[in-house]
Amino acid sequence: MAAKDTVVIVLAAGKGTRLYSGVAKVLHRVGGRSLVGHVVRSCQPLKAADTIVVVGFQADAVAAAVTPLGAKTVIQNPQRGTGHAVQSARRAIRRSAKFAVVVPGDAPLLRTETLSALIAAHRSGDAAATILSAQLPDPTGYGRIIRKNDGTVAAVVEESAASPEQRAITEVNSSIYCFTLDKLWPSLASLKPNNVHKELYLTDAIALLNERRERVLASIAPDPNEILGCNTRASLADADRIFRQRKAAALMASGVTIYFPESVVVDAAVAVGRDTVIEPGVQLLGSTKIGERCTIRTGSIITDSRLDDDVYVEPYSVVTESRLAKNTRIGPFARLRPGADLREGARVGNFVEVKKSILHEGAKAPHLTYLGDATIGAGANIGAGTITCNYDGVHKNQTTIGKRVFIGSDSALVAPVRIGDGAYVAAGSTITENVPADALAIARGRQINKPGWSAARRAQIAKELKAGSKPKSRSKSKSKRARTRRKTSRR
Repeated sequence: MAAKDTVVIVLAAGKGTRLYSGVAKVLHRVGGRSLVGHVVRSCQPLKAADTIVVVGFQADAVAAAVTPLGAKTVIQNPQRGTGHAVQSARRAIRRSAKFAVVVPGDAPLLRTETLSALIAAHRSGDAAATILSAQLPDPTGYGRIIRKNDGTVAAVVEESAASPEQRAITEVNSSIYCFTLDKLWPSLASLKPNNVHKELYLTDAIALLNERRERVLASIAPDPNEILGCNTRASLADADRIFRQRKAAALMASGVTIYFPESVVVDAAVAVGRDTVIEPGVQLLGSTKIGERCTIRTGSIITDSRLDDDVYVEPYSVVTESRLAKNTRIGPFARLRPGADLREGARVGNFVEVKKSILHEGAKAPHLTYLGDATIGAGANIGAGTITCNYDGVHKNQTTIGKRVFIGSDSALVAPVRIGDGAYVAAGSTITENVPADALAIARGRQINKPGWSAARRAQIAKELKAGSKPKSRSKSKSKRARTRRKTSRR
């Protein structure tokens, strides 16, 4: 439903002193997004004429978080309460607007459907104000909704001012409202800072509307969690936990298997295809997209990455800003850093690190390898212990490995270097020059075998022990002979 005659006002100017943080409250994160980011996104589908975010503390940072989402910002300076915040927003509201939805910027669990229902109730009820309320088993700390016999709202009573009978009421004020603007402005103009903080409170406007015999309604939220604000670190954790539960439930409803879902962390923007299996302890973060029939095993962390269909991620693998094509397989304990690009059928095994490198179709690096700034040709095999020496102390350099290349174990490829198609690199080689196609490259010291050396050494040790002397170190003996040779040569 488009609400072109309605504006949304998000109150996001406060510091959030109970968080004991140097970061503005609304910039703290739940479910992988800032609190205010969640709120603005929940308002977007309303298609209101404008979404106006009232900023104050760390105004530039808050504005940077919401302007990409299409919101406007106005500054509340000084910050003199919620009523004053709405007054500050007035200059940005179009004259054609008839209604305003006012939402705190720290309510990340609020749903679009609930806001739509609030607007509909307000319009159909011909009200000056409609409060989103909630029924809480424990209403401690919230203002109570006092209703008249006809069901309309008589007052919102803060807990500190409530009588014992009023404190027993479980319907509470969420601080989320829909107002008719031509009724709201006169009431805001009449607000007085008659409180210990000397601020203008929006709840006092509700009392003024009642005094003027205006109609005030309350619409109960279907899920009381939607009204939860994040004023403390504990409430942040509660909101994050509820969000993760919602996300996991939505994924499972769409055909994703999640084992032990309470242990899985999935961010808001993550998408997962059906018949994918997610094991305990997995984290899917940022804008990660995972295809169908994938398996993400225990302890793996995937951030801002794309996995196509039929990808298998072994336990405790870490993938960041990378791309895995169909039928690729990584891990266990693999690390894919930004720019890793595995093409169809590629394999990265245990304790392999890949950074800014392409492994073409069917290429394999099964274990204990570092591949940085490299291109690996289709069907190539990278032996255990291989490293691309991509950094010369100043610049990163490229290694290019052709198709069907075999790199023997414990090889070092000193970039920039090219290994031609079909070439072999012998195990233990340090390659500093290009290797032609179909060639064998050997770059290691020549092996020397000395027959009988070990037996003679053992016999010498046994003789020295029998004589009661300490066996001489071979290295010291060699060193002594070397000194003797140097003296002789100087003579």
